Amino acid sequence: MTPPNLFSPLTLPNGSELPNRLCKAAMEENLAEPGQVPGDRLSTLYQRWADGGVGLILTGNVMIDPGAVTGPGGVVLEHGSDLAPFRKWANAGRSNGGHIWMQINHPGRQLYAALEEQAVAASPIGVDLGKYSKMMAVPRALEDAEILEIIDRFATTAALAEQAGFTGVQVHAAHGYLINQFLSPLTNKRTDRWGGTPENRARFLYETVKAVRAKVSPEFCVSVKLNSADFQKGGFQLEDAKEVTKKLNTLGLDLLELSGGSYESPAMYGQTDDTSTSRREAFFVDFAREIAAVAEMPIMVTGGIYRKATAIDALAKDEGGFGVDVLGIAKALAHVPDLPNQWRQERSLDVALPTVEWKNKTMAGVAISAIARRHLVRLSNGKKAGASLSPLISLLWDRMRAKRLTKRYKAWRVKG
Repeated sequence: MTPPNLFSPLTLPNGSELPNRLCKAAMEENLAEPGQVPGDRLSTLYQRWADGGVGLILTGNVMIDPGAVTGPGGVVLEHGSDLAPFRKWANAGRSNGGHIWMQINHPGRQLYAALEEQAVAASPIGVDLGKYSKMMAVPRALEDAEILEIIDRFATTAALAEQAGFTGVQVHAAHGYLINQFLSPLTNKRTDRWGGTPENRARFLYETVKAVRAKVSPEFCVSVKLNSADFQKGGFQLEDAKEVTKKLNTLGLDLLELSGGSYESPAMYGQTDDTSTSRREAFFVDFAREIAAVAEMPIMVTGGIYRKATAIDALAKDEGGFGVDVLGIAKALAHVPDLPNQWRQERSLDVALPTVEWKNKTMAGVAISAIARRHLVRLSNGKKAGASLSPLISLLWDRMRAKRLTKRYKAWRVKG
């Protein structure tokens, strides 16, 4: 079956139109200014992606709670936030006619201990990183009322994003963050209405989507990022994702992005603790096609797309006519921000991404992210992404930068 062109438009369920099938997928930039707000660097960075030709831009994590951040340089948007810097950020992302959606998130137990905040989770089960486990905060289980408060925070942040000029939001329910922690039987051992059965474990996600949809306008896009699987034995699996997708069909979603993994099993970097899953390009496409068979909303897949030929193949439908509608590109756009335009003009068709072949898969994934962040910092300062970078040096650079940002974050929290 002939796949859609990479640059053909896509009409979403709410009537909005993406100008093409390429999306700048979410990456955690850690580029917030003092006060955890977006500034000139983020605007510059997103302007470059808008100029580069993507039809949709997804922001990196925007946190719904100032005491629960995935990194010390993360942006926070909550009730009472000044929307002026967010408007500038949104304007940069929309400047060439594309969409910009804000990814909204809560880390749950995936909270660094150095931030000195109380981690919360579905159940009091810490992140197992082996000898690195002490890097993560020890979580406590959420009370029922606290869960409802977090759901309200998701909805409030979504409404504020719309007021600031973003064209949509993405609720992050993947990669081991809080909503994913409720979905997974490995991390959700609750016996109340938020745990136990698959339906109860998914209740947090469903209620969050309903609350968000109720607080924004019909033309504002609502998306979810969902793991196709956690890639951990006994965790959230493909069949679970299919069942969740069937329910999401009824909740007014405009796009479902599929990824996989967590801090413990970083499949989003092409590495997992499941040795039966090979590392390859476009490593979630096969899962996405299976889930597309039960999905009524468009499907987006992110992970391992850095060659034009791979992108074209990823859009191809399977024998049943099911497939992917939007391609999320992350690391490749940290290296080549105008890659879509280059593909459109038949210039550079491939991006040589770094690989880190360390025995510890978690630290290898962290190193890959550190390399990407070094490139993002250069782009945000108006420079070229730069040449190949040492994984070890990048990791050390990232740790030193994180220490500086952590000190600033903790001072802000004390002051606020």
